[in-house]
Amino acid sequence: MRVYFLSEIPCAFFAGGAYLGIVDGFERSAELSPSDGIFCECKATGRMSMSFRFDEDFLFSPPEQIELYFHCGEVAVRLHAMPYADPTMRVIWQTRLNGLLLTLCVQGTVVLNMQDGNSFYQIPLPFAFENCRAETAGEHILLEGKGMFALIDQNGKIRILSDGRITERGDAVTAEVPLHDALAHRMRCRYEGGKMTDCTVLSAQEPTQATVALALLESVLAGFDPTPYLAPALVPKAGLLREYLGEFRAVVPLGADRIGLVCPRKPRVFDVRDFRFTLEDGKVSNLAPV
Repeated sequence: MRVYFLSEIPCAFFAGGAYLGIVDGFERSAELSPSDGIFCECKATGRMSMSFRFDEDFLFSPPEQIELYFHCGEVAVRLHAMPYADPTMRVIWQTRLNGLLLTLCVQGTVVLNMQDGNSFYQIPLPFAFENCRAETAGEHILLEGKGMFALIDQNGKIRILSDGRITERGDAVTAEVPLHDALAHRMRCRYEGGKMTDCTVLSAQEPTQATVALALLESVLAGFDPTPYLAPALVPKAGLLREYLGEFRAVVPLGADRIGLVCPRKPRVFDVRDFRFTLEDGKVSNLAPV
C-alpha cells in the first residue's frame, strides 16, 4: 500500500535499514506492505528516534506519538510530539497557586506536577509550554505558553487547551484564538469556570472559488451559520448538514471538486471520507459522498 509520512519537525526516515530521505510537513511516500513487517525509524536532531514495525498491529493501534489517516486504500503516518533525546530532568520553575504546589519540568517531554496535601497529578503538556507562565483564573490555573494557553482545574484536568493569545486575565479570561481554517478566522473567546462563555468573530477572509466548500464544512464543524456558502436551493436544508455529514474533526482539500472529512475511528486512527461538491454562482449547490 502507498504510505505517506509527515512530521512536525524535520527527521530522517529509514525503512528496512535504507535511508529514504527527510520527512517534514510535506509528504514523502513509499510502497510498503503490512505483511512484510518492515522496520521503520525516524531520527530528528536532539530528539529520541521513533521506531515501529509497519504491520497490521501498527495499523490497528499506533504508538502515542503517531497518528494514522486512512484514505482510499492509502495511509498517512503523522509523527508529532517527539521527546527530547536528553533524559536529564530539568525543573523550569516552581510556585504555589490556589493552595497547590506547581512544578514545571522537562524530561523528554513537558510535564506539570501539581500537588496539594492529599493528591498529586502529573499533567503532560505540548512543547509550546516548555517556557510558560502560570497564574490563577478563579479556581483554575492559567498557563500561557508560546502561542498556546491552558486552563487546568484543581483535580489536574485540562479544561481548555488552545492556540491563542491571552488579552484579559482575572477570574474570567479572554483570548484571541486563530481557527486555522480556510477563511483565517480570528475569534475573541471568553472563559469562566473552565468553560467558554462567549465567542465573537474578530476577522475573517472572504471565500473564493477554491475555498468556499472548505468554508462551508468548517462552518458546520465550528457551529457557525453555513448558509452564506450555500446556493439558494440548499439554504432550507442547512439545519440538516450536521446529521448528513456525521462526526468529523477536520476538513481537507482533495482536488478541484472533492473535499475530505477527517473522521475519528479510534484513538490516533482516522478515516478521510470523500465528498464531491458542485458550485453555482460561487456557492455550493450539491454535496455528495463519493
